[in-house]
Amino acid sequence: MSNAIIVTGTDTGIGKTVFAAGLTQALGATYWKPIQTGLSEETDSEVVSRLSGCPVLSETYRLNMPASPHLSAEAEGIIIDPDSLKIPNVSGPLVIEGAGGLMVPLNRKTLFLDVFADWQAPVILCARTQLGTINHTLLSLRALQDKGCAVIGIAFIGDAEPEVEQTICDFGKSRHLGRLPMINHLTPETLKMAFSKAFDIKGLI
Repeated sequence: MSNAIIVTGTDTGIGKTVFAAGLTQALGATYWKPIQTGLSEETDSEVVSRLSGCPVLSETYRLNMPASPHLSAEAEGIIIDPDSLKIPNVSGPLVIEGAGGLMVPLNRKTLFLDVFADWQAPVILCARTQLGTINHTLLSLRALQDKGCAVIGIAFIGDAEPEVEQTICDFGKSRHLGRLPMINHLTPETLKMAFSKAFDIKGLI
């Protein structure tokens, strides 16, 4: 679907939800997180709603245990059905955020990457700039490319590491979309300012 953009990451906890909130805000988009695990704290949908002020769709699966989706679902006697994860029809852009990294299992046979490939929507890969990112990011890019996913480019998150970032883009044959720094006082206003400085919105779509 041409109006959908998938936001995924090389790992969990790298800041892709904050990036997704900034992208949703910048595009005036609708946000959808198909699967949420861990409900005891503020969910990703709640974070994006608070930071973007944009419409947020309900998750298809809301699972209590903070774990891989397949384990969290099994703990509740549920098996996640990939066929139930169809991209919703919305007016305007739709930002979809995955859970964790690409190779996260949804059930005992299906990875999130398999669902992304079926959707055939363009992907932005979020990668932190810390040590280890070259390996994790290049593996993620290879996985996306092998599945035939259209990768818009890489959005880096963290302190500037120009040589590392360029190395990833060169080896991964992927575009450098920009770098979102860590924001100490995170509000809708500070996110909007940082995101607009870091990314050319036309280049993201």
